[in-house]
Amino acid sequence: MKRFATLYDALDGTTSTNARVQAMAAYFGQAPAEDAAWAVFFLAGGRLGRLVPTAELRTLAARMAGLPDWLFDASYQTVGDLAETIAWILPDAEAGEDLPLSAWVRERLQPLRALEPAARAPLVAAWWQALDGHQRFILNKLLTGGLRVGVSRQLVIRALAQAFDRDPRVLASRMIGYTDIGSADGPDSARFQALVAPEQANEHGRSGMPYPFFLAHSMTGSSDELGPCSDWQVEWKWDGIRAQLVRRRGAGWLWSRGEELITDRFPELKEPAGRLPDGSVLDGELLCWDDDADRPLPFSRLQTRITRKRTSARLLAESPVVLLAYDLLEADGEDLRTQSLASRRARLEALLDSGRASRIRLAPVLAGPDWPAVLALHRTAGGLGVEGLMLKRRASGYGVGRVRTDPRGDWLKFKIEPMSVDAVLLYAQAGHGRRAGLYTDYTFGVWSGPPQDPERRLVPFAKAYSGLSDEEIRAVDRIVRSHVRERFGPVRQVEPVLVFEIGFEGIARSGRHKSGIAVRFPRMLRWRRDKPVGEADTLAALERLLPEGA
Repeated sequence: MKRFATLYDALDGTTSTNARVQAMAAYFGQAPAEDAAWAVFFLAGGRLGRLVPTAELRTLAARMAGLPDWLFDASYQTVGDLAETIAWILPDAEAGEDLPLSAWVRERLQPLRALEPAARAPLVAAWWQALDGHQRFILNKLLTGGLRVGVSRQLVIRALAQAFDRDPRVLASRMIGYTDIGSADGPDSARFQALVAPEQANEHGRSGMPYPFFLAHSMTGSSDELGPCSDWQVEWKWDGIRAQLVRRRGAGWLWSRGEELITDRFPELKEPAGRLPDGSVLDGELLCWDDDADRPLPFSRLQTRITRKRTSARLLAESPVVLLAYDLLEADGEDLRTQSLASRRARLEALLDSGRASRIRLAPVLAGPDWPAVLALHRTAGGLGVEGLMLKRRASGYGVGRVRTDPRGDWLKFKIEPMSVDAVLLYAQAGHGRRAGLYTDYTFGVWSGPPQDPERRLVPFAKAYSGLSDEEIRAVDRIVRSHVRERFGPVRQVEPVLVFEIGFEGIARSGRHKSGIAVRFPRMLRWRRDKPVGEADTLAALERLLPEGA
């Protein structure tokens, strides 16, 4: 644990990407394989889940520190992070201990799930007493399931590649599913050794694993910087779930971009997938789409499918799914990713043009003879239920993650402008980490009716925490503190004095929200200092943004 805590401190203490990669590479090269296995798991985003309720930890820590509840709560509000608060209010460690990370997880942390609170408390107390502040902090993060380090999976892959002199693309492929602890007890020495072993011939062909997804960059600048329009393939940017369909060894697997196996949630794809030749991997978008419709159903319909592990006949009928395929990554067992997009597209068209699978459709390529024509298509996207356009360089291979092989990017997403309304800040909560001690997480509302309605009120409809500069956050924090109406634990109800323009990517009706409306990816576009609270938007304004028929 001490070695991993030292690595965490090194990663947390720098913003240099190269320094973080070097620190991880040094750790992986020196740590025992069983410890390195768990370090990769945690650094790449794996979670054990919450092993001890936070209320138990707060009560135990306050008792051990001899603090009344109000003082512990005040300390927590000041620090902004429960794990850090507990780590530093406890008395100094009575004895040093350096149990390996793997032993901590296997022998101590995982068995906690089977224990009653009365049995957990003395164990956790003894562990705290034997660790210094840095190790306590790591332990607390593991206990609460909130360990985040600020490194991406791609950086972990880079570090492993550097430490063991491996091809990052091979490592990225092997990492798929590595952080899934649902069906196993987690990684071990053998799993780590297999992860960093020399490349084997036809690794993918012997498994049902997908390839790492290639991700697009947001388009910036002018189309003039992209060269001739003929160098690019233009597609709609669909509002669905990215997925790969893998067909090998007589079986089929459907994987989401989040590396979740979702085959059983979409049973209507099993039969058409079975018609594909062995050794085929398609990349595409899952969408709910009625057979006789000219556009997909709203994303909210797809959400009802992805959240249910068992699918009823009624749900299948109400929200039928298609896979709109736009790339072919493997054909006849051959990895096509190094071939050009133009070549892969030709083979995809040959594969799907035969009409073998009505639920697996070929994504259309849009006619864009020049950039003005492409821009004209972009202007029509909002009325078609899509998010904008995808621009893909015809000569590009299929990369790993969001990596540029060209300074301008090989795959670009050209999204439409977000929908927006002017809303009033109603509630605020302090942030965590770098934003600890500042009110940075906000709930916004709109008016229930027009100004002439004497009973109109502000109705919450969205939460947002991104979009403001550090200077603006500090200014909002000062206003929040001087306009608090009520306190609900860490949440502050604020007098309605601030108006912000809130942008979002999608909108749908929702029975779970007071407003009756749910929005996707809300964020603050700007602080409307020029707008009085009484002129903020209404629920009617939100409803006018709903898709037709919603």
